[in-house]
Amino acid sequence: NSEDVRCKCICPPYKDHSGHIYNKNVSQKDCDCLHVVEPMPVPGPDVEAYCLRCECKYEERSSVTIKVSGVTLL
Repeated sequence: NSEDVRCKCICPPYKDHSGHIYNKNVSQKDCDCLHVVEPMPVPGPDVEAYCLRCECKYEERSSVTIKVSGVTLL
């Protein structure tokens, strides 16, 4: 299920841009700044430097388990 996988990129502040967290449903091979950070907050010449600062992680989770756990906790 594509809703159960995502790529999460945590990008710290860069120049005059504040830090931001980006989430996107992409394949594991596309889990990088260039595929996940949209819209790109910096102009072309700064993209590489900006992306090098971002930490991207591929995450798999079970939404069924999360829903069941949420109901159980209520």
